[in-house]
Amino acid sequence: MQKKDNNIIATVSVAHLVQDTYSAFLAPILPLLIDKLGMSLVMSAFLDIARKIPSLLNPFFGLLAERSDARYFVILSPAFTAVVMSLLGVANSYAMLLVLLFIAGITSTLFHIPSPGMIKASSGDKLGRGMSYFMVGGELARTLGPLIITGGVSLWGLEGTWRLMPFGMIASLILYYKLRNFNFTQTKFTKKREKGDAMREVKRFLPLFGAMSGFMFFQSAMKMAVTLYLAIYLTQEGFSLWVASSALAVLQFFGVIGTFLSGTISDKIGRQKTLVIMSSGSALTMSAFLFSTTPYTMFPLLALLGIFMFANGPIMLSVIHELDTKMPTFINSVYMSINFSISSIVVLAMGVFGDAIGLKTTYIIAAFLAYIAIGFALYLNRAIIKVKRI
Repeated sequence: MQKKDNNIIATVSVAHLVQDTYSAFLAPILPLLIDKLGMSLVMSAFLDIARKIPSLLNPFFGLLAERSDARYFVILSPAFTAVVMSLLGVANSYAMLLVLLFIAGITSTLFHIPSPGMIKASSGDKLGRGMSYFMVGGELARTLGPLIITGGVSLWGLEGTWRLMPFGMIASLILYYKLRNFNFTQTKFTKKREKGDAMREVKRFLPLFGAMSGFMFFQSAMKMAVTLYLAIYLTQEGFSLWVASSALAVLQFFGVIGTFLSGTISDKIGRQKTLVIMSSGSALTMSAFLFSTTPYTMFPLLALLGIFMFANGPIMLSVIHELDTKMPTFINSVYMSINFSISSIVVLAMGVFGDAIGLKTTYIIAAFLAYIAIGFALYLNRAIIKVKRI
């Protein structure tokens, strides 16, 4: 049985917090960037896609992580992400925004491939709980990110947000000190990983990847609608940027609670059952949110939506890291590639529909699609059993 190391879990989870705090800068300032550069919703969708394009190289980076000291991916990523994301407000052209976000996508990819493996190695027999702590870091970041970047804009203006970059650099220095003795490929928790046939492993897990892809596709429409486009949607509905940013922060903060609870719950009642409960709750809450017209009704519903919608992350990661495979980092990279690729397709579709029929109608479509995701959640356990027989 693997030994737990709470220090490593805490360190990597805090690294996730810093990394994703900077990654969360885009959505809150999108209304300002749209006004500054005259962008459409489709153009803003391509900004998010530029950040996700490097995820297509996830399997390559996964193989690289299998064969190298991947802890430096975790150590250095927050510093590089801090630099490029803090320069978004300075960008004076659409092309510059694309370049900055593409670089941010690379650093994010390099961070997210090896870090779950470090959590797995340090979690012992409480993998769900370990993944919950890790995901809490990411979700709390998406609570802090909108507040920090909006506060930065209030203090220094959109062009002054570059002043936020030193915090990421300091974080990387601290991470180097904390993780300098961690050997990713051969630690006191795990023996050195065997190498396997990458294509054979992918084919073996195709039924599971298929079920997960279906779930992520139909859930992503709702998730993209209420994360990337929430600030735009609410400002179009007449709310101020501060109210819109606060609404996004509420959603993400309660997402932290859902993320924290879901891993532990799934350890006790099973991954599939928890996934069905959470996906059903998010679909119903999203539907109710469409009828809210004031902050007094909107904020509580966004809180519930955050709990249900973001709870799925630790469950899906736990399923991936419980698979019997000789190439766990590579398989995780394939999962991440599928996840980011699907979200890129969906965010573009949301932008196209938002420009063509308006965000209000687009939100209704997203809520409908969320109900279809429940069916894929129900199928997940059957897919797991199928791959175990192969």
